[in-house]
Amino acid sequence: MRRKAGLITSDIVFADQASSSGRMFGGEALAVMTKAAFVAATRHGRRITVLAASERVDFRAPVPVGAIVDTVATIVAVGRTSMTVAVELWSEDLMSGARKLTAHGRFVMVAVDDRDRPVPVVPHEMLDNRS
Repeated sequence: MRRKAGLITSDIVFADQASSSGRMFGGEALAVMTKAAFVAATRHGRRITVLAASERVDFRAPVPVGAIVDTVATIVAVGRTSMTVAVELWSEDLMSGARKLTAHGRFVMVAVDDRDRPVPVVPHEMLDNRS
């Protein structure tokens, strides 16, 4: 059985991350989600990873300046050199605490060596048995 690895990060949306309408740019949301996928995959595989593909990303609601954003990244599949990470982006109103799912997507991360060539992901069983 493969163990799922998860990661939760939090940040706040500032004006320089938003459009003139006061809402977070989609590219900023993608960057936050990709960073969470990178950390989750690198932590899980104990290898540096790079983004190979972003599968469908759905934006469900705008994120206003001043909102807290949480990413929830979970490893959902592990191949020989790649990991698929599901990432949710949640926004939270700083004053009321109201939360909503604002975006979700899947990211394929590939483990690489120092020459950016794909390398096998370190199985968790090997990590667990190290002294």
